[in-house]
Amino acid sequence: MRMSLTAHRFTVAEYHRMGEAGVFHEDDRVELIDGQVVEMTPIGPGHGSCVNRLTELFAPLVGRATLSVQNPLGLGEHQEPQPDFAVLRYRPDGYRAQHPQSADVLLVIEVGDRSANSDRNTKIPLYALAGIPEAWLVNLPGDGIETYRRPVGGRYADVETVRRGGTLAPLAFPSLQSSADRILG
Repeated sequence: MRMSLTAHRFTVAEYHRMGEAGVFHEDDRVELIDGQVVEMTPIGPGHGSCVNRLTELFAPLVGRATLSVQNPLGLGEHQEPQPDFAVLRYRPDGYRAQHPQSADVLLVIEVGDRSANSDRNTKIPLYALAGIPEAWLVNLPGDGIETYRRPVGGRYADVETVRRGGTLAPLAFPSLQSSADRILG
């Protein structure tokens, strides 16, 4: 008799029930990607410093946008990633009733230190499939910022890498221009 094994794809609801049941410790760094519970890499000093710089850069948007640092996004039945940074449509309640959904996201940013390849190959395509208009990957080892814009057919149509000496601005807030050097540190 031949037995075949298939992996179970958890739904976001099941993932939350596992959390409520204590399957995960409150300090566990996990996210739900394609129905699988994925352990996130630890945050090193370079990564943390970059997220702090992004927070400072986007601070002028407070009151016009909601800034979300390392919080979940609900992107479908089997997806609840926790990007390093997201700029969301402003909501005075700060999304108290439920996590932001793809339509709420103006820009999502991943900071890749040890996770740059995984972010590029797994999370960026996930954001494109969800229709998020813009994603950035701050590639710390690569010393550049990859911008992904205009999702079409589950892929980003416009991809560019901004190196040191270059500038960039989010599509939703073009006047918020920054140097790549400021973000990369």
